[in-house]
Amino acid sequence: MIYGLLLVVQVAVSIGLIALILMQHGKGADAGAAFGSGASATVFGAAGSANFLSRSTAFLAVVFFLNSLTLAYLAASSPEAESLLDQMEAMEEEGDGPPDLPREVVPGQEPAGDTPQSGRPADVPD
Repeated sequence: MIYGLLLVVQVAVSIGLIALILMQHGKGADAGAAFGSGASATVFGAAGSANFLSRSTAFLAVVFFLNSLTLAYLAASSPEAESLLDQMEAMEEEGDGPPDLPREVVPGQEPAGDTPQSGRPADVPD
């Protein structure tokens, strides 16, 4: 239950990190702001958006890192489920193997075990 919740949080934080990183301007964007690119018309002001986006990205990065460590710890400490192959081998050793399934009959071919080797039905006299 907690593992599934942490996975959902991990995906949400990952999407948030991607969005915040893509919203940030690179260092070369400051030169464009000097020529009136509209940086002062943002919601946070000319310098406020960079500070807010940087802090939000750093916070989400810490949450992502801690969540990753928690997920790794939970995955390592959970008991491993036995594989299907191991279960089948254990069943065969106990004698409780799967039942013998009938062979598939190909249309136009006689089943191998139902007719004699000569290809004639068994009730036809020689």
